[in-house]
Amino acid sequence: VDLVETGGGLVQTGSSLTLTCVASGHPLGFPVRGWFRQVPGKGREFVATITEGGLRTLYERSVRGRFTISRDDTGDIVWLQMNNLQPEDTGRYFCAAGTRWTSLESDYDFWGQGTQVSVSS
Repeated sequence: VDLVETGGGLVQTGSSLTLTCVASGHPLGFPVRGWFRQVPGKGREFVATITEGGLRTLYERSVRGRFTISRDDTGDIVWLQMNNLQPEDTGRYFCAAGTRWTSLESDYDFWGQGTQVSVSS
């Protein structure tokens, strides 16, 4: 499974961005999608995850109410709508694919290269 993230950028505090993750290859066997973020010197932090069909979602506490994860009917495209961005949201955002609906990084099998989000104060 190949994952490609797009949509990052440099924005001001309070702005919005939408990240997109497009899957190719053989994604049907790994239907769960997750978003993680990473800042230099730290490990990847869970942001959000969505099940196959989009029936269930889970968010990291600090983004709850501001971020929304969703996916299209084919399951190949996943979005992360980010509103009211704060400087602490700065990081490289990664899309991941797996079989378990979980916030654990180690449970995901495939990863994209990431897209950078920078929020200025």
